Amino acid sequence: MTKIISFVGKSNVGKTTHLEKVIAEIKRRGYKVAIIKHTHEFEIDMPGKDTWRHTQAGADSVVISSPNKMALIEKVTEEKTLDEIAQKLQDVDIIITEGYKRGKMPKIEIVRKERSTESICDPKELIALVTDCDIAIDVPKFGFDQVKELVGFIEEKFIDT
Repeated sequence: MTKIISFVGKSNVGKTTHLEKVIAEIKRRGYKVAIIKHTHEFEIDMPGKDTWRHTQAGADSVVISSPNKMALIEKVTEEKTLDEIAQKLQDVDIIITEGYKRGKMPKIEIVRKERSTESICDPKELIALVTDCDIAIDVPKFGFDQVKELVGFIEEKFIDT
């Protein structure tokens, strides 16, 4: 199975902003990347649209497809595990998650001093930190401007293996 790493951190610490840069650098190096974003609630279907109407009519799964992208909308009775979701993602070199703080996957934590100077993770779960403060945890640390170095670390540990 494709290797998975999780980017975690407190709310509004800049995970998505930093991940945009990481994704762009991974793509620049020629890899295929998938992202799984964990959230508490979301809505992708818009009332009145065809997919919404199909779901309202009782469809358990609805796929919308175009020449440029595809989306699967699937009713679930309970939250899917990260492994179950990852199994649906094919033909990628790495899967990165955002927001799976409690998951078992290796974690890269974003810690920004304007939000906090402490890690939220058990140090045993961390493989690296992206931070602008001094945190006494024995893992590789990267500054917010060290995207190429961070992606090199990810490439060495998770993509080229």
